[in-house]
Amino acid sequence: MAKVRSIGVFCGSRMGERTEYLDAARRVGRAIAAADCRLVYGGGDVGLMGGAAAAAAEAGGAVLGIIPDFLIAREGHLDKVEVRIVDSMSTRKKQLIEESDAYIILPGGTGTLEEVFDVVSRQQLGLHDKPIVFLNTAGFWAPVIELINHTVREGFTPQSLADHLDLVDEAEAAVAHLVEMMG
Repeated sequence: MAKVRSIGVFCGSRMGERTEYLDAARRVGRAIAAADCRLVYGGGDVGLMGGAAAAAAEAGGAVLGIIPDFLIAREGHLDKVEVRIVDSMSTRKKQLIEESDAYIILPGGTGTLEEVFDVVSRQQLGLHDKPIVFLNTAGFWAPVIELINHTVREGFTPQSLADHLDLVDEAEAAVAHLVEMMG
């Protein structure tokens, strides 16, 4: 594996019900900047994704936001970061995946789940071997990891895929783990 230069952050465009989620998102952004990596995200200035990206930018880190043109009126975008405007959600997700050397998954809703399962499926198919870390703030991702383990036990997913999905409780440890994995 090559050295990690860009970390894709998948997370909610909403804040969620717990203050811990936004705190963790901001800590992830600062940790990515401190690791001298670029934060790649969905481009909006709202929710957890906006919090993570703003924290990275405030800490002097590089940030790439990728957002479909139709979402700008709804989600805005951060000033003073690189913003790439694309034509569709599919193009956004494709570029988020391509621009990232590793992925950190924070709490989020159906859009985040869709991104998660796309990147995990691509790994299972051998289309990439990039590390994936779930930031398990307040136990958020434990049910999803259990679901994946259930698909392993039932013979639908290889154990090797489940072995590549790491569940980490602290933001700084999650980023450090990705950087360490990619040496």
